[in-house]
Amino acid sequence: MWWLPLHTAPYAASGGVLALVTVGTLGSALLLGLGVAAFLRRQSRPYLLVALALGALFGRSAVAALSLTGTIDLQAHHLLEHALDVVLAALVIGAVYYARSLRPTPET
Repeated sequence: MWWLPLHTAPYAASGGVLALVTVGTLGSALLLGLGVAAFLRRQSRPYLLVALALGALFGRSAVAALSLTGTIDLQAHHLLEHALDVVLAALVIGAVYYARSLRPTPET
């Protein structure tokens, strides 16, 4: 694989891993775009929190891609991915909690 640096981790040479990271990154980028579009349409805090959670999901994919290219070492890769897991979970829990705490308003 000529596009990967020589110092890339040995498992990165696998075409399956590269394909999974590529599909995951593209999929999470698409989800992030949809989440941002939904937030811009609704302009509410739960939608903002969900869009930020999707941003954290995209961040996880970006960390995986950067670790495959050797930009991020394996220790930093694990630290960043687990930190983004915590951020993602907190944002989703916050969005659900906030949405459930809102009182319905009568439509006029």
